[in-house]
Amino acid sequence: MIALDDPRHSRLRNIVRSAFTPKVVARTEQSVRDRAEQLVSAMLENHPDGHAELVSELSGPLPLQVICDMMGIPDSDHDRILQWTNIILGFGDPDLTTDFDEFLKVALDIGAYATTLAEDRRANPREDLTTALVVAEVDGERLTSAEIASFFILLAVAGNETTRNAISHGVLALTRYPEQRGIWWDGFDAVSDTAVEEVVRWASPVIYMRRTVTRDIELSGVAMAEGDKVTMWYASANRDEDKFANPWLFDVTRTPNHHVGFGGGGAHFCLGANLARREIAVVFEELHHRIPDIAVTEEPAMLLSAFIHGIKRLPVSWG
Repeated sequence: MIALDDPRHSRLRNIVRSAFTPKVVARTEQSVRDRAEQLVSAMLENHPDGHAELVSELSGPLPLQVICDMMGIPDSDHDRILQWTNIILGFGDPDLTTDFDEFLKVALDIGAYATTLAEDRRANPREDLTTALVVAEVDGERLTSAEIASFFILLAVAGNETTRNAISHGVLALTRYPEQRGIWWDGFDAVSDTAVEEVVRWASPVIYMRRTVTRDIELSGVAMAEGDKVTMWYASANRDEDKFANPWLFDVTRTPNHHVGFGGGGAHFCLGANLARREIAVVFEELHHRIPDIAVTEEPAMLLSAFIHGIKRLPVSWG
């Protein structure tokens, strides 16, 4: 869907758009809170010495569990989905996989899983996103198995990566900028909205996206011709000195904050932005209440990727 133009793009997007409106996201708040509370409780219980690895125990599982809940994917399959996510989005990183055959096998496995889940929902419809996909019609036709598999990858695999890395980068930023932690923690509710936006700007979880020029234009003195392939570097835009005062400063009270961490607006603005904001806010609220002194203890293990600004491992401690 991210590579389509209107009108088909809008028709496909509208199938799941209703699941991500602010009103619907507000109804999922308790589910997000329950998942966050369970993960933080497990992390505290499993590590009485106060040392843990944040990505595997909190920032990775939370957004995955939430989107799986929305899609009706059982808890027993969450670990498998997480493993697939790591391989698909981490391809090229030797820690994860550089074997194209393994990458291809995982892509086929995801497609097969999505097809099986879709077949179950055709026979046993539920109130979930997967059912919405299988009953939807676009241009008078039901989605093909390939289109459903593509949606599945977009939602269940790629859909959790922005939140996962924003949370990780946020904890890292609070460690490196303790005065900003103090500002947020001292007035949590009042500061939370601007702090969440700054976490996303600072993290810039998706580094770039490629697009095709549709007509001859000149932008900032650079001529681009119809058909040219161009890349939009979100990470660079989010450090633009002309748009942000002190862009290399993490500032939880930054206003205005017109970042492009969810894309630059328009037809391809991140569909899950509202959900991501709530997940980030809830996680940091939980940490504020229960592990206020959580801090990173080592340099993060960064994902080897030009596309995803990912953190693979982030050791933390508290107490």
